[in-house]
Amino acid sequence: MGDLSRRDFLHATSVGVVGVAAIPSLAHGRPSTAGLSRAHAPTRLRASFELEEATIADIQAGFASGRWTSRQVTQLYLDRIGAMDRQGPTLRSMLDLNPDGMRDAESRDAERRGGARPFGPLHGIPVIIKDNIDTHDRMTTTAGSLALEGSIPPRDSTVAARLRAAGAIILGKSNMSEWANFRGDHSSSGWSSRGGQCNNPYVLDRNPCGSSSGTGAAISANFATAGIGTETDGSIVCPANNCGLVGVKPTIGMVSRAGIIPISHTQDTAGPMTRTVTDAALLLAAIASADPRDPSTPVARGAALLATSTYLRTDALRGARVGVVRQSLTGYHPATDLVFEEALRALTSLGAVIVDPADIPHIDDYGRDEGTVLHYEFKAGINAYLAALGPDSRMKSLGDLIQFNEENKARVLQWYGQQDFLKSEACGPLTDKKYRDALARCGRLSRRDGMDAVMARHHLDVLVAPTGGPAWTTDLLTGDHFGGSSSSPCAVAGYPHVTVPMGWCRELPVGLSFMGLPWTEPKLLGFAYAFEQATKQRRVPRFLPTLNPDA
Repeated sequence: MGDLSRRDFLHATSVGVVGVAAIPSLAHGRPSTAGLSRAHAPTRLRASFELEEATIADIQAGFASGRWTSRQVTQLYLDRIGAMDRQGPTLRSMLDLNPDGMRDAESRDAERRGGARPFGPLHGIPVIIKDNIDTHDRMTTTAGSLALEGSIPPRDSTVAARLRAAGAIILGKSNMSEWANFRGDHSSSGWSSRGGQCNNPYVLDRNPCGSSSGTGAAISANFATAGIGTETDGSIVCPANNCGLVGVKPTIGMVSRAGIIPISHTQDTAGPMTRTVTDAALLLAAIASADPRDPSTPVARGAALLATSTYLRTDALRGARVGVVRQSLTGYHPATDLVFEEALRALTSLGAVIVDPADIPHIDDYGRDEGTVLHYEFKAGINAYLAALGPDSRMKSLGDLIQFNEENKARVLQWYGQQDFLKSEACGPLTDKKYRDALARCGRLSRRDGMDAVMARHHLDVLVAPTGGPAWTTDLLTGDHFGGSSSSPCAVAGYPHVTVPMGWCRELPVGLSFMGLPWTEPKLLGFAYAFEQATKQRRVPRFLPTLNPDA
């Protein structure tokens, strides 16, 4: 992928409904080329939905008081999905609902009544996960692709197992950009051959962004309490930006990738997508773990994250040295820049010491090498993943996927191709000098000579920038129209990145990114919490059909 720039890979990152009688199957969803009807009025469910914007703590308080049971909460979310995902505003954010979700909720209720052990904050909480995260149950794991339709992995991913161990209810699998936006050129984020085009809950003809688009849209629309996305370069933080959420892309090695359909073993990670920073911290604490199935996770770090009172403080920014990254991360959208300047004033008012500018060296110098690394690692990773599905799987290699797509091009390739698949298939083994040299340059330029250098030079605690511009109009014919993004420095380096709602460009949210050195998630979450509590920029979506040019 010799001529790709850094921003050509903003969308190259990770991310069926059956069972529950009241919810029809969502498989085989197809997008409409006619677009959204302007006759749709904004859906007004705010007064009738009692879980709107409910946090993990709110629902646990409801359990403790007897206001709700896990079964009741699960049913409320399922009813909302039934009313809004394939009818009403038609978000198309879900692919599978868990046929055993109600049974799991009843089990959590029975455990609570028994009181045999202390329960953590996720006990009985409904969570949505992305369709590239394995579950060994009656849901499938397909990366949104018809090629894996019906595929049930032989065991849970470590992330799913951690959620179950914490007592969470896996409510369903979200729609996503097919193959995590790593199939071909001119894709539309949020489109998959299984689920069709996912829509943005704020303005329905706008794009939710990133391959974790379904998780972003669903959690913003209050389809569950919290969600899990995955990111290679942008697919947690971009949908969080476009859908008005908190998103956490953890340090590589904090969350196991075992059982997640891969792109890159050097950049992939799962992470929280929530409506509040506190919920993101609690969800990250639950899924962070050491795991022998993923050698990048030598140390369990979830226990420290559970002590939220030690780092989620309204005074967390007082005295913090905050570097402002302007080169390549600002200047692409005037309205976003204005919101960012307001955010910098808020950080100053909260006691932060602003260092402006604090640009990241080499920020535009590793896009070509990143492309090489991703193509090599995808071939190795997807072949290993498919082989592990066992002898009954129809797809056993990347070559099989390419052939399936060609044989089913009317359903799979009608909007864009599979150039990334073909380039990956042409790659050699991971011992190739071309790959090893590209990987080394990515590491050196993004870490030692990049983020490490600027933070050491200015003695910084954190770097900040706009996460991205406002959501663009979805365009299935020519694909995504990205503005800017701040995802690549942390994605390539493997460093943590937290985004929180920063402000508004008319009816569309934009996020503020906090970026730091490895294992500084508590510090970044604390900064994001202080900003969140001072500014309160999260708004409930109104499901507008389009932007009103006269407003």
